Amino acid sequence: MTEEQRRSRKRKRGRRRGKGTGGCAAVTNNESSSITAASASATPIKSGSKSSSSFLDKMKAKLSGGYFRMINEKLYTCSGDEALKYFKEDPSLFNVYHTGYQEQMSHWPEQPNDVIIKWIKEHSPSLIVADFGCGDARLAKSVENKVYSFDLVSNDPSVIACDMSNIPLDSSSVDVAVFCLSLMGTNFPSYLQEANRVLKPHGWLLIAEVKSRFDPNTGGADPNKFVKAICELGFTSISKDFSNKMFILFYFQKKEKQKPKEIKWPELKPCLYKRR
Repeated sequence: MTEEQRRSRKRKRGRRRGKGTGGCAAVTNNESSSITAASASATPIKSGSKSSSSFLDKMKAKLSGGYFRMINEKLYTCSGDEALKYFKEDPSLFNVYHTGYQEQMSHWPEQPNDVIIKWIKEHSPSLIVADFGCGDARLAKSVENKVYSFDLVSNDPSVIACDMSNIPLDSSSVDVAVFCLSLMGTNFPSYLQEANRVLKPHGWLLIAEVKSRFDPNTGGADPNKFVKAICELGFTSISKDFSNKMFILFYFQKKEKQKPKEIKWPELKPCLYKRR
């Protein structure tokens, strides 16, 4: 075999093995499409992004819920002036608390604030109202009446930040005092005494509280003892509404003449949410 024949054979073997592609087998157009499709299905970028976002949302919700439960427990187990100092040190905690509070309330079939708003609308718009622990001041925004809104922090010009046991109103200056899920401090009797001070004779005291706080079978207060204590403060019990699954409503009217008495207040069970 001549030298020229040997070279020709080598060139043919090289072409058959695909050496013209740098030593790699050539890929057909169909094979290339199959690999690209397989790669795309193996790397679901969009769905992975949604999954990651969902996970982060769940983690944020869990952290937010944890902060809410911590603040909620603090408010139920400290005095009003301690709670006021607590929020003064970090007012942003108030927003965290109310975000969690609204999330919890969204699961209730009926809102106690709605019942109270309805009651006020059914009475004269000339009645002056003091809302103790007003939150976002929804009551004031929902009625025609003059409403003084009080809470520990003011995020609204219409809300007065103060301790509920010492509000900036004159004695006998309001017709209705409202406590909607706001008898939270360990010194809650002082809030009711303050309401008694600012109410006019025959003025109304409306209280909505979580039902479990008045269940003696689970460590709650006896509702009859609670009513008796408020009557000894200087009120007449007009009615009690136990019809709602989540809360109780108490309606009292201030007596014209009051005789100071030593009152034995029942201890209200803190409303603490379970950790999940």
